Amino acid sequence: MATISAPRLLVGGRIVGPGAVVVEDGLVVRVEDTVPPPAPDHLALPSGVLTPGLIDLQVNGAFGVDFVASTPDEWRTVAGRLAGTGVTAFLPTFITGAMDTLVAALARAHTTRATLAAEPVARVLGVHLEGPFLSPAKGGTHPKEHLLEPAPELVDRLLGDPAVRGVLALVTLAPELPGGTEAVRRLVEAGIKVSIGHSDATAAEVGAAADAGATLVTHLFNAMRGLGHREPGVVGAALTDPRLTPGLIADLHHVVPAVCSLVLRIAGKRTALVTDAMAAAGMPPGRYRLGDVDVTLAEGDVPRNPDGTIAGSALTLDQAVRNLVALGHGLAEVVTCGSTVPADALGRADLGRIAPGAAADLVWWDDELNVRQTWVAGETVFTAAADTAPAAAAAATLGA
Repeated sequence: MATISAPRLLVGGRIVGPGAVVVEDGLVVRVEDTVPPPAPDHLALPSGVLTPGLIDLQVNGAFGVDFVASTPDEWRTVAGRLAGTGVTAFLPTFITGAMDTLVAALARAHTTRATLAAEPVARVLGVHLEGPFLSPAKGGTHPKEHLLEPAPELVDRLLGDPAVRGVLALVTLAPELPGGTEAVRRLVEAGIKVSIGHSDATAAEVGAAADAGATLVTHLFNAMRGLGHREPGVVGAALTDPRLTPGLIADLHHVVPAVCSLVLRIAGKRTALVTDAMAAAGMPPGRYRLGDVDVTLAEGDVPRNPDGTIAGSALTLDQAVRNLVALGHGLAEVVTCGSTVPADALGRADLGRIAPGAAADLVWWDDELNVRQTWVAGETVFTAAADTAPAAAAAATLGA
């Protein structure tokens, strides 16, 4: 059993403290509103705030790696480095490609996920399949030649392979396509979450998809029917339907600052921060891959494909937190949108919170909101280089 104390903690959606978190066997045992005396098994954080780990529902890749074509070692590298951005769990995301390529990549991901489960890295919660059942009218950078309608036999390919079904956690699709609502129903019945995205659906069609079990909306405002004063579209439905969790890319490019703030004011308690990061995230300007697409990252810009369309992001989730706090939003609300909300969207009450019985997936932020240390299941998986003394103490207590 070990204890981490901090001047401030995010508990139950509020900043409290000082206080302490008691950890045993990778789980939070209890949260205390006092700081215990010094002891070998007590790590006292001198400043900053202790929060739940961040959970990213949409990560195409990062640090030069695209998940679809990468090796298990490359997945391990990304999962390890994401911990340095405060991410303790994530969904590797595959964009549209040839169906055979996607099915094969999903089968490989099943094996890779099992291998990484024993590694000191961010958790791989499953794969987010973004496509190929997307609207050609809202395809964005997804290769149009591979877009498909969700015919029953194609859904069968995803549900009929035990390895694919076992790793598939979330599917983004356009419900207005022929067979779309039935595909939503079948996927949800199989235990797979469904998100509405790359869609030209009306608000009524979005509502029908929610009736069938869809519960999320992929990268709000981007590649979807916008908000109209007579036809609310996907955006209007996402902002007003309490059954839906909209994903927000808060890089201030995909969604500009004023609109990010608008989303949090309207749907903040339902909004999940996501990055939509691709291989360029954490890398210098240059050329990278997003699935089958060549993407260029220029200085001060977002990644773009050859025709100039935005192609994923170079955002990290800790930067999204800093961006929104800098806009005047409270730290408790913002980090909750990056931790508890996405956990709840996946039905994971054991993640994304500091509460008894939850996994001890934790992040220590300094007063400038830089990530200083990250724990997964009570084990240290990242420590900022300058923090040598706390790092040694944490390794001696929680990492044992």
